[in-house]
This record gives sequence, C-alpha cells and structure tokens, in this order.
Amino acid sequence: MNFKSKTIFQGILIIMITLVLNGTPAAAQAFDFSGWDALLKKHVRPTTLEGVRLNALDYARVRTDPEFKKIVSALKSFPPARLKTRNQKLAFWINVYNIMAVKMVLDHYPVKGIKDAGSLFQSVWEQPAGQVGGKKISLNDIEHKILRKMDEPRMHVAIVCASVSCPDLRREAYRAETLDVQLTDQTQRFLQNWGKGMRLDSEENRLYLSKIFSWFEGDFETQGGVLEFITTYAPASIQKDLKRGKLKISYLDYNWNLNTL
Repeated sequence: MNFKSKTIFQGILIIMITLVLNGTPAAAQAFDFSGWDALLKKHVRPTTLEGVRLNALDYARVRTDPEFKKIVSALKSFPPARLKTRNQKLAFWINVYNIMAVKMVLDHYPVKGIKDAGSLFQSVWEQPAGQVGGKKISLNDIEHKILRKMDEPRMHVAIVCASVSCPDLRREAYRAETLDVQLTDQTQRFLQNWGKGMRLDSEENRLYLSKIFSWFEGDFETQGGVLEFITTYAPASIQKDLKRGKLKISYLDYNWNLNTL
C-alpha cells in the first residue's frame, strides 16, 4: 500500500470509529423516548370518567415502574441545545411537558387533580416540575416560554395537563419524523370527542368548544382563527355547518379531576 492509499485508508478508519463511538449526528442530537413510549403503551387505557371518554393513565402503576424514574433522570443531563430541527424541538418539549405533568402528580400522589399539587403561594404550573439539562423547569416554562413561541397551535391538543378535560395522552411518544401525522391525528381525535373537544348542536345553531380554544385564541390566528382551524380538522359530517358560519359559540365545562384509571 503506497503512502497516499494508506493515508486515505487511515482517514476512512478514523471516520468509521468516530461514527461507531458517537453514533450518527441525528442519533446524537435526539433524546431517546423509547422508555416513555413503552410506558404509555403499558399504562394508558381508554375509559370513561364522569361521562367523558378519554385515555386514562394508571398513575399507581407508573409510580412503581422503574422506567419512569429512568426517563426523569435522563432528562436531567440532556442538553436541549443539541436539538437542531423544529420538529425535534417540538416533539421533545411536548413529550417533556407530558412527562413533567405526570411527575407533578406522582410527587404529590394521591391527589384528586393536578391543581392539588400547587399551593396558596404558587400554582402547580409555576412550581419547578423537574430538571432538563441541569436546569429546573416548570410546566409554565415549557408551555408559554418554549412551545407557544414555536407557532404550532396543534401543540395545544398534544400537551396533557393530567386532567379529564385535557386532550388525551397518546399511547406513543411524539417523534420528530412522524410529528406532523401525529399532531393531525391528535387534533382530529380531540375534535371528535363531544365530551371535551367539540360538540355541535344543530338545532340551537351552537358550537360547544373546549375552553382551550378560548384561553389560547390568539395562538390560532396564524391558521385563520379558531373556527378556520377547527373546520380544517373537524369530521366531514359537520364541516358544512362550520363553513356556513353564524354559529353561536359556547365553551364546555372544564373538568380538572385526574385522568386516572
């Protein structure tokens, strides 16, 4: 082997060793949510609570599942700055919000609802929920300072505040490579849930919506407003009524009781 060939061979060898040790760039940037995915598949089941259909979580079993502690521990040292693409960041922070909401419940378990984890001086949303990348973070930090600034209103039906009227927990983790499909499906499912997402009363010409669409109305302006957004994802059977307009808007009662099995 001549000098030039030897040099090329050594260069290729170095690159191969580096890839083996560090993984591919994409793999190195991503957080491994496979444990969270498995936990959701194991402990989330469809049920009906107080007349509302939902995916409920078995908090008692999650509390004793060592996988949950591993996930929380791994997040403590994971640097979010490693995430490069928009979908990586969205999927990561949606998953983290849902994990931290569960953690807040478990840190104060048993509770009737997540709000019971708060105090007179600091709401549950403002309290440190856990650590990410060595920094304490609250649910408000994740929702308002990170996710809402990413201009993706569908995130409002993906983050789950551990309550009956919240959007459902999916039985899978969100992933950057499938995020758009997951968010579309999540939005459609939420709007098909008459108990907490949306309900149309044709006789009264009245549309009942989740209070999420009132609380965060401004976040849907980039999609043409709440009604335009809803029409895009609503069941085909009621799209004519929505497009006709002149609907009276009311909001469904919000049930803050725990989404538990």
